[in-house]
Amino acid sequence: MRKEIRKAWRAFRTGGAALTKSEAGVVDAFHRLYYETEDGAGTWKNMRWLGVDILKCPMDLWIYQELLFELRPDVILETGTAYGGSAFYLATLCDILKHGRIITVDIEARENRPVHPRVEYVTGSSASPEIIARLRKQIRPTDKVMAFLDSDHHKPHVLAELRAYAELVTPGGYLVVEDSNVNGHPVALDYGPGPMEAMEEFLAENKNFTVDKSREKFFMTFNPRGYLKRVK
Repeated sequence: MRKEIRKAWRAFRTGGAALTKSEAGVVDAFHRLYYETEDGAGTWKNMRWLGVDILKCPMDLWIYQELLFELRPDVILETGTAYGGSAFYLATLCDILKHGRIITVDIEARENRPVHPRVEYVTGSSASPEIIARLRKQIRPTDKVMAFLDSDHHKPHVLAELRAYAELVTPGGYLVVEDSNVNGHPVALDYGPGPMEAMEEFLAENKNFTVDKSREKFFMTFNPRGYLKRVK
């Protein structure tokens, strides 16, 4: 069994073969347990970063810090600010690295979001032409840019975001599509077409991005197939 687990881990790490059916079943079962426990609210909704609510999977947050360390982006774009926990988390990492700033967009302005000199809050629809134009103006020609998409998870909106933010992410950077686990991948069976389905259509039409499965090395991720690397 240990030999099989090590083999599966190496395959995942290098983006090779997927887990066996039984191994994938274990991962999916834990995923659903983590996502749906606490009276259906989900453990992921009971997480904080330095006291601020952050609606993420810790294993994905670890991957995020690896990405920031490796790539040292100048600008990190985020859609779906919520309580500001993830923007605050990314800003804390940028403090450690002494580099980078975050622009985070949400349709709702909330009080008591964390204030940080590296974070700029923008209110509006993340896929609107006005917001995209505003973001584009704040990116310098030499900036390295990556983006995290975590707003409305229904397919039409995610697809609109993918098409818009793909042009802002620089080659070698990542366009991370969050919560592609919904609609039965493997949670929220009745959600309807969402990020996963939007990605499938986007990747069929845009050959500048590829799925980086090596970023799923911890097996459970809220972003399956969602680590999109710009290769062109």
